[in-house]
Amino acid sequence: MLLGTNLLETPDLELFGVQNANCVVMVPPKEFGFNAETAVDNEFQSQLDLAPEVITQQAMREFDAMVAQLRKAGVQVITFDYPLGDRSTPDAVFPNNWFSTTRDGTFYTFPMACQNRQKEVKPQSLIAELEKSGRHVLRSDSLVDFVDQDIFLESTGVMVMDHCNETIYAALSQRCERSALEEFASRIGYSRVISFQTSLPSGQPVYHTNVMMAVGDNFAVICSEVIPEYERRFVIKSLAKDKQVIDITLEQMNQFCGNILQLETINGSSVIAMSQSAFEAFSPSQIAQLSSHGKLLPFDVSTIESIGGGSVRCMLGEVFLPSRKRSL
Repeated sequence: MLLGTNLLETPDLELFGVQNANCVVMVPPKEFGFNAETAVDNEFQSQLDLAPEVITQQAMREFDAMVAQLRKAGVQVITFDYPLGDRSTPDAVFPNNWFSTTRDGTFYTFPMACQNRQKEVKPQSLIAELEKSGRHVLRSDSLVDFVDQDIFLESTGVMVMDHCNETIYAALSQRCERSALEEFASRIGYSRVISFQTSLPSGQPVYHTNVMMAVGDNFAVICSEVIPEYERRFVIKSLAKDKQVIDITLEQMNQFCGNILQLETINGSSVIAMSQSAFEAFSPSQIAQLSSHGKLLPFDVSTIESIGGGSVRCMLGEVFLPSRKRSL
C-alpha cells in the first residue's frame, strides 16, 4: 500500500552501502525503567537501587550524548519523540525490535512478545517522522497479526542480517518463532535463513540474537559457545566464507560485545557503534581487528544497558529507505 506518496516525485535511490545504513531512528527513554514483563526471559536485565526519576535523568543523559556523538560522526539520526499513552513503555528506547526498513522503500512492523512492548508499535507516527526527515516510505507491510497466534518475531533484535549475502541469522526463542521468521524472509526475498538454538548457563536461550552476534560488511562478531556444537560449525562456516569472524566469550557477551552495529557516514566511511562496557571488554587484538573495519564509537549507556538488558545496537533502528530528491 502506498502511503502519502506524490506520484510526481521520484525517490532518489542513492547508493549507500548494501550492508550498512547511514541513518538510524532513536527513541528517547522518557518512560525508561525496569520492565518486569521482559525480565522473564531477559537475563541481561538488573534492577538498580535508584529512584525512578534518577533513572530517567541518567538514561536521558546517555541517550542525548549518544545522539550528539553519532551526528558528529556523520550518521543521520532521526529522533522519534512519541506521545505518551495510557500505559507506559519502559523499553521504547529499543525501537529496533518493532520495525525495520528495506532499500526498496518498505516499512515493516513486527509482532512483539510482551504486551507493554506491543504498545511501542506506532507505524503511522514513525512513518510521518521518516517522511518529514526526508526518508521516503513507498509501502508498508506488517507481521503483527502473528500475535493473535502467540507467534512472535522481534525484528532485528532476533534477526541479524547479512544483506550482502541475503542471509538472515536467528537464534530461536519465544521471541523468534520459525514460521514468522521464514515468512519475513520470503517477503523480502532472502533465500537463506540460518536459524539455530542457543543455551545460556541457566539453560535458557539467548533472548535476542543481536546480543550474541553482529554482522558487518566484512566481519562478524559471535559468541559461538552458546550455540550447540552440531550447529555451531555450520554457522561459523557460513560467516567465514567472506567475513573475518571475531569469536567472543560468554563473559564478553555479558558486557554486550555482541551488541554492536556497523554504520555508514555521510561521506561513505564506516563506523562501529558499541557501548563503553563492550569496548572495554574486547581484547586489544579484537579492538585492532574491529578497527580495521571502521572507526569505533563507544558510548556510555551503562544505565540503559544495566536496567534494560539491551545496549547500543538495540537503541538503533536502521533506516535503509531512499532519500527523496529535493528541489534546489
